[in-house]
Amino acid sequence: MSIPQTNIAYPRLAALIDRAYTREPLRVGVVYPCETSALSAAIEAKARGLIAPILIGPAANIRKIAAEAHLGLDGMEIIEADDATAAARRAVALAHEGEIAAIMKGSLHTDELLGAVVGRDSPLRTARRISHIFWFDCPAYHKPLMLTDAVVNIAPTIVEKADIVRNAVDFAHAIGVERPKVAIIAPVETVNPLLASTVDAAMLCKMADRGQITGAILDGPLGFDNAISIESAKTKNIVSAVAGEPDIIMVPNLDTGNSLYKSLVYLAGAACAGLVLGTQVPIILTSRADSPQARIASCALAALTATSRIQA
Repeated sequence: MSIPQTNIAYPRLAALIDRAYTREPLRVGVVYPCETSALSAAIEAKARGLIAPILIGPAANIRKIAAEAHLGLDGMEIIEADDATAAARRAVALAHEGEIAAIMKGSLHTDELLGAVVGRDSPLRTARRISHIFWFDCPAYHKPLMLTDAVVNIAPTIVEKADIVRNAVDFAHAIGVERPKVAIIAPVETVNPLLASTVDAAMLCKMADRGQITGAILDGPLGFDNAISIESAKTKNIVSAVAGEPDIIMVPNLDTGNSLYKSLVYLAGAACAGLVLGTQVPIILTSRADSPQARIASCALAALTATSRIQA
């Protein structure tokens, strides 16, 4: 499945990438780039001046793939690793040693990479639960929109949801959103004890009231309609500082998040980028389905956030 290419202009995404150009190219460990799509993504990001990729994997295989695809490796460092697992572990070590500032997924499975990043003995672990965030330039919405978590956490507990919110808020701060508005969505906008997502949303908002989650304005539960549309909220007599203006949409589980992500991209024509948060360095999870634009934008996000403390 590939993301459809459109002629839609994405000015917010272009501005995001332009901001990343003001910084030195980020040293990024590209883990096991043993498919053409993975290798070309790193090479294109290098050509754009966003990253200085360090390729980690079987050198002979990487050079063979590059030659067959007519991709130039001039000036690119290759660190030998026999297989995907070894490459992931080497990337973690390099990040811990300060040799690289971010990690980019190549052609290995996501579980293989994240297993090394957050394994019991990983030096990249923090006290926080890891989570993923998507950043969207959606033509139907009036500003950038973030979505969490549609990739990593399947059915997070309330404790894990609190970390997911904190990660997203710190990420928003790092990219210049001073006080993000967070809509915590559920099937309905009222608290129903039979719907755990509504109870969790209310608990997160009360945690924010008590200073357990800071730096943002939270509201929930909100249905997606009254989260994203002020008219819908008014129709239902919802008084909210977030309705119609969220910077961040938080979903109750991966089922909801993944469906919403794909709906925004495939139906609403949104362009997106994404990162894994909650570790010592940002993790760029590229996919064969990602457009070149999405890969470049994800590298830009990493460049903008790598020097912040959003992972602490």
